[in-house]
Amino acid sequence: MKLIVGLGNPGKEYEKTRHNTGFMVLDRLADKLGVTIEQNKFKGLYAKLKYHGEDIILLKPQTFMNLSGESVRAAMDFFKIDQQDLLVIYDDMDMPTGKLRLRQNGSAGGHNGMKNIILHLGNQNFERIRVGIGRHPYMKVVDYVLSRFTNEESVDIEKGIEDASEAVIDILNNGFSHAMNKYN
Repeated sequence: MKLIVGLGNPGKEYEKTRHNTGFMVLDRLADKLGVTIEQNKFKGLYAKLKYHGEDIILLKPQTFMNLSGESVRAAMDFFKIDQQDLLVIYDDMDMPTGKLRLRQNGSAGGHNGMKNIILHLGNQNFERIRVGIGRHPYMKVVDYVLSRFTNEESVDIEKGIEDASEAVIDILNNGFSHAMNKYN
């Protein structure tokens, strides 16, 4: 069984914001897999499906970004998911818009949602896909991550969302190392 988590903030006012890139990737993935993420449990919205005989859980925490670990931990405990079967997808300001970086472990890198997941898991040894959202030289971080993508950035972020959803499918089909080699 695998748990695939996309990070974001709940509510209409946060839709399509930079910090909701993880939600956008998970929604695209759900479309490709023919499911809707709408079941409400684990302080989040989730969908459960079978993919090539394996159970897959797609989870969008509804705790707000800074408490994402509460939802992740609850789902992992309920489904008895091992940490090596967790994949987290989230935004990264330190990469150009739409660029992907797949890693098997690592620090939170200043991302509060990841800090909270690491806190609730007790370590940082789980797979992740970071999707670049760029950085604004003058805007405060909180204002920037809660802003929407510009028209100029829309092509790049669309490509990043598509590539990230394809990377997840590649991970499910061929393993994480294969996807790292292809998408990094």
